[in-house]
Amino acid sequence: MLSLQIYQIETTMNQKTINDFAIANQRKAREVLNESGIAEIWEAAGCRVNIVGSLRMGLLASHRDIDLHVYSQGITTTDSFAIVAKIANNPNVTEIKCINGLHTNEHCIAWHVFYKASDGAIWQFDIIHIEDGTEYDGYFEKMADRIMAVMTQEQKETILRLKFEASERKNYHGVEYYEAVIADGITTLPEFENWVSEHRKKAPYYWIP
Repeated sequence: MLSLQIYQIETTMNQKTINDFAIANQRKAREVLNESGIAEIWEAAGCRVNIVGSLRMGLLASHRDIDLHVYSQGITTTDSFAIVAKIANNPNVTEIKCINGLHTNEHCIAWHVFYKASDGAIWQFDIIHIEDGTEYDGYFEKMADRIMAVMTQEQKETILRLKFEASERKNYHGVEYYEAVIADGITTLPEFENWVSEHRKKAPYYWIP
């Protein structure tokens, strides 16, 4: 896999280099997903498992993260913790964090699992365990599929470029890139940074094109 460190010190990254690195990182993400066995553990517990986020859309750039939404009926903390306990048995799992949102209108438990891949790189799995049939069942899958349906190749390349150009110190959300580029025609990093500053003054909402 191409070294991210090389790209971080490059001052001129052409689009082909960006595209090639993104494709390599996405391929590695799927290898890590298969290697980890994490999806299979949820499926063995009777859950429906979907890839969501940047990996689903081909927009994973340089970050090592994998987003999964898993669904089942009658979720309890006891059941969800029991499934994640099996994941924790893997010695390559280095850390696990949990946010319990079962009492909110999102009806979910969010798990953040840090996994050391065979090459030593740490990948973050963001796994949202969602109650079947509730408001957000399938919502983000539809969001991703809709983005893929309307996004042009030029917009895709702009999103990947902005992700590489943005500072690692800035906590930009993936959907901010997508909305800025697809809905508002943003093409440069200064434009994007200004867009985010103004956008975050609005009440939070989930954007679908």
